[in-house]
Amino acid sequence: MENQKAKVVIYTKDPCPYCVRAIHFFNEYGIKYEEVDLTDRPEEIDRIKNETGWRTVPIIMINNDLIGGYMDLKALHDEGKLEGLLVS
Repeated sequence: MENQKAKVVIYTKDPCPYCVRAIHFFNEYGIKYEEVDLTDRPEEIDRIKNETGWRTVPIIMINNDLIGGYMDLKALHDEGKLEGLLVS
């Protein structure tokens, strides 16, 4: 995505079909992101879940703000709100 200023972080684990969909989405739209793989790191998963209040993966953050999971990411895109978050 042109002009992306926002820092995008996705917390994933394997297996996770929604994680795969979210990463595919980022790649398809040219969104730069950092993936944090939490597979086999249960204490880290618990820490992130407690920190964000989000109970499932993927956990998607934009500029340290919780976006949610894949369906939330897709909804933001479908509503035309995602690009504004990425360039601000």
